[in-house]
Amino acid sequence: MLRTTIELARPLLFALDPENAHELTLRSLEAGIYPRARKLDDPRLSVKLWDCEFPNPIGIAAGFDKDARVPDAILRIGFGFAEVGSVTPRPQVGNPRPRVFRLISERAIINRLGFNSAGHEVVLKRLQQRARVGVVGVNLGANKESADRTADYVLGIERFYDVASYLAVNISSPNTPGLRDLQAPAALDDLLSRVMAAREHRSSSSGRRVPIIVKIAPDIAEQDLPAITERLLKHNVDGIAVSNTTLTRPGLVNTPIAQQAGGLSGRPLFHRSTVMLARVYQLTGGRIPLIGVGGIDSPEAALAKIEAGATLIQLYTGLVYEGPGLIEKIKEHLVSAVACANAPSYTALVGRRADEWARKSLDG
Repeated sequence: MLRTTIELARPLLFALDPENAHELTLRSLEAGIYPRARKLDDPRLSVKLWDCEFPNPIGIAAGFDKDARVPDAILRIGFGFAEVGSVTPRPQVGNPRPRVFRLISERAIINRLGFNSAGHEVVLKRLQQRARVGVVGVNLGANKESADRTADYVLGIERFYDVASYLAVNISSPNTPGLRDLQAPAALDDLLSRVMAAREHRSSSSGRRVPIIVKIAPDIAEQDLPAITERLLKHNVDGIAVSNTTLTRPGLVNTPIAQQAGGLSGRPLFHRSTVMLARVYQLTGGRIPLIGVGGIDSPEAALAKIEAGATLIQLYTGLVYEGPGLIEKIKEHLVSAVACANAPSYTALVGRRADEWARKSLDG
């Protein structure tokens, strides 16, 4: 009954401004008004990465729960993990509104939120107050006016080390001017040297080694990707998230909304982000886990991400358009794919079509 009610409520949410609709969704989750997972996950969907036990590979992407208001509700819906943030050291309001735009016919969203965040103190307090149940990662950002953005990431490592299942370094948002410059090889070397040193310092004092994930953009120039990937491997990052939103407008009709400034997410991003994922899988030789993000709005798209090289996948825009029922549909499809392959686990499917995807053009 609750799932049906939520499905019926979606047209009402779409009648609201996207940010107001999102706030209403968060308040519903805070109030406990959401569908719980109806059954335990099939054990063939579970995976152990680092020291984390994932009951299934489906996570909520950063941006949905920026301020760690509802990570436990997200897990109860049926996600295998939640990622909160991006969170910046100091509170900031982000860019002026309107800054989120729906492209309903394309099943896409453009946003230029600009790292709006309640800040470290608020998010840390909330995470300290929750029971340490389930996998909850923290996505770290940098303040727009920061003179040393790498220092912001180092501070995030130190602040959230004790409460995060993993830490994601987000240097790929297109909505903070100059942030993506940190992906340039020389800047990336400096960033990773300082971030990993901070992790090693906290690891030696706490006895716990928290995984570090780096989230990259889908708009990295093809010729730069090998050098960037080489540096990620050199600094022993624990995983790579591929990818963030794109500044390109693949296949969109030239309309005022489509030309709004900001990052594009949703179905039009699927092809580019999946090709990029497969190329990173090839360049890393499958040696470290990849998180596939971008355009997953169907069970088939979820399986394609895994076959292209993702060990974990994340949703956000697809959930906006398809609703929470998408989670169970993806699980059922993955279990069927595992059974058809006569495999013991979905991990046997990871990367099996990476070569095929990597040969495709980024532009489709």
